[in-house]
Amino acid sequence: MGRRIRIELTSRNDFWRNAFFVEWNHQYPERAIDSSAAGLMVADDWLPDLERVAGQCFSAVRPAPADPGRRRIFSRLFSSGQG
Repeated sequence: MGRRIRIELTSRNDFWRNAFFVEWNHQYPERAIDSSAAGLMVADDWLPDLERVAGQCFSAVRPAPADPGRRRIFSRLFSSGQG
């Protein structure tokens, strides 16, 4: 087993998010991904393969931040004046 990493999945909508998981399970049935409703996944370090499958499903993956609360604080600060 490789190094486990936290990954964010960003998709156009729920359809494409679900399509990512269907396609991943089709292409890599032996590679399990632990996912949460918040768009975070934990997987072995398969980042190139995850990015390729995500691209096929109008989605993107990237390593998740070590402190997700910090990202929420900054997004609130910088998006509060826009509407």
